[in-house]
Amino acid sequence: MTYDTFQPHPDLASLVKCYWTLEVPPAADSQRQRIVPDGCIEMIFTLGDDIKRYTSADEFIIQPRAMILGQTIEPFFIEPTGYVNAFAVRFYPYGFTSFVTASLHSLANKETPLELLFGDTPAAELEQKIIPATDAKERIQIVEEFLFTKLKSEITIDNIVKSTVGALLETNGVAPIKSILKDDPSKRRQLERKFLNQVGISPKQMGRVIRLQTALKMLLNRQSDSLTSIAYESEYYDQAHFNKDFREFTGINPKEFLGHENMELSSIFYAD
Repeated sequence: MTYDTFQPHPDLASLVKCYWTLEVPPAADSQRQRIVPDGCIEMIFTLGDDIKRYTSADEFIIQPRAMILGQTIEPFFIEPTGYVNAFAVRFYPYGFTSFVTASLHSLANKETPLELLFGDTPAAELEQKIIPATDAKERIQIVEEFLFTKLKSEITIDNIVKSTVGALLETNGVAPIKSILKDDPSKRRQLERKFLNQVGISPKQMGRVIRLQTALKMLLNRQSDSLTSIAYESEYYDQAHFNKDFREFTGINPKEFLGHENMELSSIFYAD
């Protein structure tokens, strides 16, 4: 399995977190992989064989080969049908709203084909350029040219949304929303509405996802062998609170996370 990340053009760096590529040779006994929420929206191109996404224990769909994966608040399973070769754009939580007119809440917890957001012809032309490109550098140039054409003349991210995301990231997801709003309750409903539109999930959900990611990184980087210590450093109320959130977002307990065969892909994505 080969996973690499690449930095965006400076003029897109406030909106695009990174580009990434993933290659996995075909295997006779390929395992389902559990994908957990990370607070980002991604534009993904499948360049190899199809990828299944399970909608229940036994039922699945084939993911679109050029799609937007919206915000997720629960884990889901994917499974390769053969050779995995993917190229993707990972946007910051509020980054994708600057390229589309759709509410990002409408994209949550599902895959959306590119043509539904950008139109049949532009989406097809982009995919037809991405597929035969020789390497990641060329694909990045192609997708950045596309993003620059779609970038709104004025970036319309509300300051209240951007500052809230910033405060949550700076505090690993634990900044109380009321403190961000400076105890002005009249702004809370406005923030909730703008967050759903420009991020895709609520401020509270985003905070929980960010806090979980902090704990996941500590686990993956083995910064502590004590789950109680990780729960404390991630500012959960107690071990039970940590376990509850962990299971809700990953589907398993913290003790099961490391070395779990279904977590290999997520472990690579979220270790940085």
